[in-house]
Amino acid sequence: MENKELWIKEMCPGVYLMDEAHEATGYLVVGEKEACVIDTMNGYNDLYQAVRQLTDKPVTVVNTHGHPDHIYGNIYFDRAYLHPKDRPLARMFEEEPDFIRLCEERRLRMPPFIDVREGDVFDLGGRHLEVYELPGHTPGGILLLLREDRILFTGDSVNHHLWMQLEGCAPFPEFVKSLDRIMFLTEKADRILHGHAQDFDDISLLPCLRGGAQELSEGKTGNDLPYHYFGGEVRQHPFACLPGRQYSQDEHVICYDPAALARQ
Repeated sequence: MENKELWIKEMCPGVYLMDEAHEATGYLVVGEKEACVIDTMNGYNDLYQAVRQLTDKPVTVVNTHGHPDHIYGNIYFDRAYLHPKDRPLARMFEEEPDFIRLCEERRLRMPPFIDVREGDVFDLGGRHLEVYELPGHTPGGILLLLREDRILFTGDSVNHHLWMQLEGCAPFPEFVKSLDRIMFLTEKADRILHGHAQDFDDISLLPCLRGGAQELSEGKTGNDLPYHYFGGEVRQHPFACLPGRQYSQDEHVICYDPAALARQ
């Protein structure tokens, strides 16, 4: 696996967006005493060295979920936090031949995972990251609220192009209930940074996504179009966002498997 370009930009003082080849996005949050890397992307680049160009503080790694484009870069660190319900998912991707070959070529290995659950708080010194669970895209998806800066890091659980067609994704009625349970976060955060973002999104993306999920749970699919991905063809459901708000993308869709939707 060859190195690919890594772009880094400071979103606000001490909060950095790390974009790896426009395939995945991770983040670095620097506090007064410690720093936290949120998602490590695909492992194309030595992320530890990239982080060391920005801070010399002790670094904690937290994965929002277990998909490879969020955990493979863990190989450059000593340990990482992951929700236990996503461990089987992460283990499956750790056993992929291409990833094994990458580790062998670079003489690296996947570090151990440490459990993280809702209610955990990472104290970075003057900045706190609070953990909230949002099962849906994966069983163990988590959100991280940067309390002082009112920024919500959502991984892939809340974004403009949500994949819900994969094996292990929650049924839409369950996903709507999970979204309802954490909707109070719209009062605690103003902006979202998700796992494939290039810029901030207004916090209203969260309730707008919930509206799209509710439509799917009610079977409202009349305007949906085909969506092609590596697993074949599924459908994509558009959902509306609010006018006059800051969004990093113009198109807002939820992808789903029609056969699975019919069984819900």
